[in-house]
Amino acid sequence: MKHAVVTGASRGIGKAITDKLLKEKFRVTGTRRGSEFPVDFQTSDHFHGVQVDLGDFEQIESKLKPLFFANKYFPDVLINNAGIFQDADFKVSDTDWLAVWDRTMNVNLRSSALLTKWFINAHSENKSEGIVINISSRAAYRGDTQEYAAYAASKAGMAAFTKSIARDFSRKGIVAYTVAPGFIETDMAKESVEILGAEALTKRSAFDEITQPEEVANLVAFLAKGEVKHMSGSTLHINGGSYMV
Repeated sequence: MKHAVVTGASRGIGKAITDKLLKEKFRVTGTRRGSEFPVDFQTSDHFHGVQVDLGDFEQIESKLKPLFFANKYFPDVLINNAGIFQDADFKVSDTDWLAVWDRTMNVNLRSSALLTKWFINAHSENKSEGIVINISSRAAYRGDTQEYAAYAASKAGMAAFTKSIARDFSRKGIVAYTVAPGFIETDMAKESVEILGAEALTKRSAFDEITQPEEVANLVAFLAKGEVKHMSGSTLHINGGSYMV
């Protein structure tokens, strides 16, 4: 039974990914910060939940590092999904603006990079194969509005990091992919409506509906099976045709 770690597993895309992987007979370790895990996760024999703030290095090190080095069942798949979407208008004070940038980079990019480092080192020491899947964003490729520049930059950094991992480690059996969703019908999308308006979610889309998180989960589960290793380093865009690369 394959073991996958999914960050941000309690809601949104992460919840859908976790649900799909459990149905595909994966064992899943999921993280959350605030919201509770669904009851069906908590009662599953194949799910283990960890509460951790991914913006806090000490918590990450104490609660997540043992998954890779103190457990013979270290994960086969790492899915860096957790992220925050905070606005910081260019007109706010430098202190407030940088606070959002620092928090965004810590949660969205720095923590995922550190988990990936531990994941790769664990597999390298054991000479085993592994899969890294980083959930980036359409914003990494087309940018975002100025209020969300930090978010776009963090997700672009994640995509570039994925390519760097793929270049050096694919030949050693550790492959990496980026998945770049557009607006997905989650709580994060609802937050965007408050700032951008409801019409922004389907504007310039090839569909008259918002992409569902289950579609992203289906894509991630396929990659997690390890059937397309030579796509390592690739970005898979799932954004309703709103931005075509």
